[in-house]
Order: sequence, then C-alpha cells, then structure tokens
Amino acid sequence: MIAMIAARAALVQEAFWLEYLTLAWMVVEAVVAISSGIAARSITLLAFGIDSLIELASAIVLIWRLTVELRRGESFAEDAERKASRIGGGLLFALAAYVVVAAAWSLWSRQGQEFSWPGLVVSVVAMPMMRVLSRRKLRLADALGSRALRTDAVESIACGWLSFVVVIGLLTQLAFGAWWVDAVTSLALVVLLVKEAREAWEREEDYN
Repeated sequence: MIAMIAARAALVQEAFWLEYLTLAWMVVEAVVAISSGIAARSITLLAFGIDSLIELASAIVLIWRLTVELRRGESFAEDAERKASRIGGGLLFALAAYVVVAAAWSLWSRQGQEFSWPGLVVSVVAMPMMRVLSRRKLRLADALGSRALRTDAVESIACGWLSFVVVIGLLTQLAFGAWWVDAVTSLALVVLLVKEAREAWEREEDYN
C-alpha cells in the first residue's frame, strides 16, 4: 500500500514538472507570437499567440487542481475545472470569430502580412515541444486516471497542429510573397480553434 502511494506521488510530481515546463514555454510562445504578429500584421501569429495565453491559463488551473486534489481530494477541484473548461471554450470561440473577421478584412482590403523570422522559429520549436509534452501527459493521465491531465494533453496536441499551420503559412509566404497567404492560413486555424472550443464545452457538459 505504501509503495502504491509513493508510486502515485512520483507520478503526480512528474505531472507538476510537465505543467511547469508547459507554463514556461507558453509564456515564451505567447510573447514571441503576439509581438511578432503585431510587428508583421499577421492574423495567424496573433491567433497562435492568443491561443498560447489560453493554454497558459489552462496549465495554471491544472496545477492548482492537482495541488487541491493532493491536499483535499479530487471532488474539491472539479467545480473549478468545470468553470475553467467553459471559460476556455468561450474564449476559443471568440478567438475563432476574430480570426474570421480579421481574415475577411485582410482579403477585402488586400493587405497581407510581412514575413516574421521570430514567428517562424517559435512555431517550428513548438511542434516537437508539444509532441513530447502531449505524449508524456497522456501517459501520466492514464496512469493517474486524471481527466484534467488528459484534457490538458489534448490542448497540447491542438497547439502542435496550430504551430504546424503557422509554419506552413509562413514558409509559403516566404517562398511566394503572396499577400493573401496569411489570411487564408488563418482561416485554417479557425477549424482547429472551433474543434478545440467544442471539445472544451463538451468536456464541461460531461461533468454534469
């Protein structure tokens, strides 16, 4: 029994370290993507950066939730997780709506982005980073039976796909210099953002 408790405590400690690593990376990702997006007038990079902020908030909630669970049990943390899931979903829907409006305006006014090397670098690094984090989180979620950690792992997977779309858009813009590339690739992000938002709301409904 003692060995089982110690083993679970070790898994929880590993989950904490993964979330701290997620926090550190999301801060870097958000700062670079948002600042690069503003400088380059890139809808795609701005959306990527704002999504990073939402995932940053999710990681903070999960750290708090794990702490409460260790101290007081799982049931005390479920209410906060439920509310955070719905708020996160609502923010993602709002972000998707912003991207659609901004992309439509860009196409209508025929104004595109400037290429951003910092944006490309942070997006390229994000792909393997999110792959490693999501796989480790999924393994720990299964071992701990943690729905919250699995949710966070899915968000890391979504972030990896978002970074992939950003990289494709930036490389296409670099290769061809087409003004409309940013607007078109940002619309591809909408599909991923809406999917992630719907999953957040469905997870919240599953709690009820």
